[in-house]
Amino acid sequence: MSKKDTAKSATKTKKNTKEDNQLKILENEKNELQNELGQEKEKFLRLFAEFENFKKRTTKERIELFKTAGQEVLQALLPVLDDFDRALAELKKADNDAYYQGVELIHHKFRDTLRSKGLEVLEVKQGDVFNADIHEAVTQIPAPSDDLKGKIIDVIEKGYQLGERIIRFPKVVIGQ
Repeated sequence: MSKKDTAKSATKTKKNTKEDNQLKILENEKNELQNELGQEKEKFLRLFAEFENFKKRTTKERIELFKTAGQEVLQALLPVLDDFDRALAELKKADNDAYYQGVELIHHKFRDTLRSKGLEVLEVKQGDVFNADIHEAVTQIPAPSDDLKGKIIDVIEKGYQLGERIIRFPKVVIGQ
């Protein structure tokens, strides 16, 4: 081999080494970009999933808000409903049918209007088993019989629910 061929070969080797280095650099950049793209895709998917959860949660909250939008107003009207019940009981004792029928008519109309807005009475009777999740015990008294121990003896105040939510717990007396 001549000096010329050796120089050409050395130049070619340098060129090949330079090209190999550039290829390696480009390959590294490509790998870095692919990793970055993968990370960005993952961030996007997480963000998208988070947004979907947010939409579901806000939709559920909005539906719940519509169901209970008038809760405060209905809670403020509950004492009026209690007063109507007491007035009807007293008018029944007074033996004046005309007054009783007039007040009863207004009472039914008022109660039906509240029912149309989603208000329901929580049915509680004497002898029902006491449940701390849905009843509020005002006091305990000795049970008149053994079968009434731990059960409701008297209902002091009616309870009401709006949709699935209890807005006033029934106040009860339980046997001990």
